[in-house]
Amino acid sequence: MSFMIVAFSALSVSALTLYSGFGLGTLLMPVFALFFPLEIAVAATAVVHASNNVFKIGVVGRKADRHLVIGFGLPAIAAAFAGAAALGYVSHFGEITSYTVGSRMAVITPIKLGMGVLMLIFALTELLPNLREMKFDRKYLLIGGLLSGFFGGFSGHQGALRSAFLAKVGVSTEAFVGTNAVIGFMVDMARITMYAMLLFVAGNESPLGPDQWPLVLTGMVAAFSGVLLGRRFLHKITMRTVQSITGVLLLVIALAVGSGLI
Repeated sequence: MSFMIVAFSALSVSALTLYSGFGLGTLLMPVFALFFPLEIAVAATAVVHASNNVFKIGVVGRKADRHLVIGFGLPAIAAAFAGAAALGYVSHFGEITSYTVGSRMAVITPIKLGMGVLMLIFALTELLPNLREMKFDRKYLLIGGLLSGFFGGFSGHQGALRSAFLAKVGVSTEAFVGTNAVIGFMVDMARITMYAMLLFVAGNESPLGPDQWPLVLTGMVAAFSGVLLGRRFLHKITMRTVQSITGVLLLVIALAVGSGLI
């Protein structure tokens, strides 16, 4: 049953997030948490997420807009490190409140509440008709990349802010999906390199043991299948549809982050 749940979740979420450019890790981690301790679930999700981005590069990467990758992606990666450093500075800020949902403890902090509000604003720009037509000039790519990277490093939700910005620069659906895949891959490589260095310095072993790998591999294969399924219908998906998917996912994640559930 666990393999069926992980496979179905990874396949459906991967297909959906191919269009939005974010959300796979956020939506898949709770599924792994049903079967693994939280720290193992985080590691398992990271492996599936990173491998899925590599696979997406091979499938849709050639459609990426090089100008966007360089002008937006490189500043985003650099700013992500600054955001992570800023997170360390404010991490001592106390919680606002906490509550329980079933067996899960939800904690609302100033960081989560601020990020929830920010993503909610971006969600409304994708969903409200008057704001949906708003476009960002490409001359603001540097600013967009820096803001996306900084807040991504600050909260871990870089993909959501990246997609919200890239959906507004006037690219085709294929270019949007390809660009998101390439930048997501770049960000993953930077994060994995940092995590590997930290594990090496701390002398820790990989959190994933032999017993966890079969379920992780199931998630990887299912996620790959989701990419292929999503790509099959890519030419039929308009940017208006992409904006709607992005807006709905942003709204869901904004509410979950702001309420302290993730």
